[in-house]
Amino acid sequence: LIQLVESGGGSVQAGESLRLSCTAPGITANNCGMDWYRQAPGKQREWVSEVTNDGRIMYADSVKGRFTISTDKAKDTVYLQMNSLKPEDTAIYSCKTNPPTGRCFARWGQGTQVTVSS
Repeated sequence: LIQLVESGGGSVQAGESLRLSCTAPGITANNCGMDWYRQAPGKQREWVSEVTNDGRIMYADSVKGRFTISTDKAKDTVYLQMNSLKPEDTAIYSCKTNPPTGRCFARWGQGTQVTVSS
């Protein structure tokens, strides 16, 4: 079981940046990828970005060109650099291993709150 710990959220003004971290001991040794999701108040969880275990990267259209996902394998940490933040990016951001089964199984962490004001 991989433990997920998200951090780096905060309250910022529109146009500013934040870098989120997802620390997950074991993801490198177990060859796991990682997804970032977000859930805004009153809305369903939304997929944001993914880095697969073979290094492929994908983004939701809503964040493409503004968000960048990256991995520090030495630290078993996946980052989400968020630039040009918009009020509609306000949500709780969570990470999840990919694939979410077998050696990469992990329960949802507590997430990290991102609030963007206009």
